[in-house]
Amino acid sequence: MMEWLLDSDPAVRWQVLRDLADATPAEVAADRARVARQGWGARLLALADADGPWDGGACFPASYSRDEPGQPWTATMHTLQTLLIFGLDPAGERARRATALVAENCRWEHDGQRFFDGEVEPCINGRTIETGAYFGMDVAPIVARLLGERLPDGGWNCEAENGSVRSSVDTTINVLDGLLEFERATGGSDEVRQARRGGEEYLLARGLFRRLSTGDVIDPAYPDFAFPYYWHYDVLRALDYFRRAGAEPDPRMAEAVELVRSKRQPDGCWLLDRVHPGRVFFDLETVGEPSRWNTLRALRVLDWWDGAKGTQS
Repeated sequence: MMEWLLDSDPAVRWQVLRDLADATPAEVAADRARVARQGWGARLLALADADGPWDGGACFPASYSRDEPGQPWTATMHTLQTLLIFGLDPAGERARRATALVAENCRWEHDGQRFFDGEVEPCINGRTIETGAYFGMDVAPIVARLLGERLPDGGWNCEAENGSVRSSVDTTINVLDGLLEFERATGGSDEVRQARRGGEEYLLARGLFRRLSTGDVIDPAYPDFAFPYYWHYDVLRALDYFRRAGAEPDPRMAEAVELVRSKRQPDGCWLLDRVHPGRVFFDLETVGEPSRWNTLRALRVLDWWDGAKGTQS
C-alpha cells in the first residue's frame, strides 16, 4: 500500500511522506517543492490566464453558460483551493507570482470586488479566507464579516440572505476550513476560535452527517467520498478537518469514523466514490477505481483517531 501511494503525483507523494511514512523534513520538503514544477500542480499553474485568473473568472469561467451540465470547476476560486490541497508551497516563487496576479486582476462576478476582498456568500468567503490566508493575503476583513454572520445554531448558511435561520453543513465546513487556515497563518483571536468551536459543535451535534430532528442521513451524497470536493461536504472531508484542527476524539464522531473504516477495500485502499459534475481542466482519478487521494485522507484520519483514542485508554 505504501509503495502504491508513493508511486504517485508529487501532490500526493509529499503528503504521504509527511503523514504516513515518517520521512525526514528534508525529504518531505524536497518532494513538496516538486508540486510547482511537475505533475498536477505544475499543470494547473501553467493554465492560468496571462493576467492571473483561471479561465477568465473568479467563481465562474468567463465563457460559462448556465446550460452547461454541472458547475464548472476551472475558475480561480476552485483552482486556488485545489492548489492549496495539493500543498503548493505558498513561499515559492511560482505561487507568489500567481497569487499576486490574482490579487491585482481577478474580480468577483457578484459586484466586481477584488478577489481577496471576498464577496457576500459565506461559503465563497470561507474558501477565499482559506486560500487567502494560506497564500499570505490579508483576509481579516472577510473574517470579521463571517463572525457577524454566524447563525444562532452555531454554523453558517449561504441562504441566510434569503431568510434561512438554520445553518448548512456545506456552508459551515467551508467557513471552518477558512477560519482554521486563518488561525494557522495569523494566530487568530479568541473570537475566531469561539466561532470555530461553535461551528464544530454544529457538526458534532449531527454526528457529522445526520439530521438533528430525525437522525436520518442529511444527504445521501455525504457518505460518499469525492475528490476534489470543492464546496461540497462529505464525511471524510469533515473528519479530515477535525484531524487538521488537532481535535480530541469525540464520541459523536465515532459512527462517521466507522463509516470510513467500513469503506476500506480488501487490498487496503479506498475507492473514488464520486466526482462533482462540471467542467475541469483534467481528471485526477477515476470514479469506482482505487483513489490515492481518498486512501491518503482516510489513512491519516484513522491514524489520528486510533492514535488519539489509544492515548486515552
